[in-house]
Amino acid sequence: MTALREICEFLDTFAPLQLAEDWDNVGLLVGDPGRPVGRVMTCLTVTPASVAEAVEDGVDLIVTHHPMPFRPLKRLTTEQTPSRLLLQLIRADVAVYSPHTAFDSAAQGINQQLADGLGLTDVLPLVVHDPQRPEQGAGRYGLLSQPIRLADLVQELKRFLGIAGLHVVGDRNCDVRCIAVACGAAGEFLEPAARLGCDVLVTGETTFHTCLEAEALGVALLLPGHYASERFAVETLADRLADRFPKLTVWASRREEDPLFWATDA
Repeated sequence: MTALREICEFLDTFAPLQLAEDWDNVGLLVGDPGRPVGRVMTCLTVTPASVAEAVEDGVDLIVTHHPMPFRPLKRLTTEQTPSRLLLQLIRADVAVYSPHTAFDSAAQGINQQLADGLGLTDVLPLVVHDPQRPEQGAGRYGLLSQPIRLADLVQELKRFLGIAGLHVVGDRNCDVRCIAVACGAAGEFLEPAARLGCDVLVTGETTFHTCLEAEALGVALLLPGHYASERFAVETLADRLADRFPKLTVWASRREEDPLFWATDA
């Protein structure tokens, strides 16, 4: 069997932890690096559903995009959801690894995959972390081969993410070419996107007031939801792990679902 340490080393090569934001909690969060691993499940978030799936299916390692724990815990009891879920995983000897914002910013990470999925070229980070390495940083922006209507970009994003709908800020008939992407909840990328001359920022979700600011700045927003903007990448990560470690059984959580849904017939 494969040692947990080997998988952690591969993940740190694929999504180097030094790319993570200072406020984040990344890397191996639960588990013994020396223990053998045979079954791995990726997921977007550690939830009651994903924990139940991991325990019932004999998972040795969960690779979750969102860290668990994220904030420091003063006690491990069953009275709070994070500690209750961690206790269940520890009892079942399930390790937890999270790449989170390192995966967002990696060379083949979530934002690069979003940029590729939309067919962007000349792709660069929206926010450069180190001026000595301008190819590394958070978010991405790039160009379409030719301008298209915002409404057509909406359809391309829906097709790539496999979703039925999304929120839009901006004139759907306007032409766009320079596109910024920042997965998750990334309204803070609006200002750098505007500064770089982007016509559109694609992010999972943001606040009402950020939407108003986008209108004021003349930058369109496409908001497919936090889940949709990232979930596809934990599926590709499962494929990458399976390719690198063919002796492992690897899958993306089958029970994980977006807690939000479009109530079109309500």
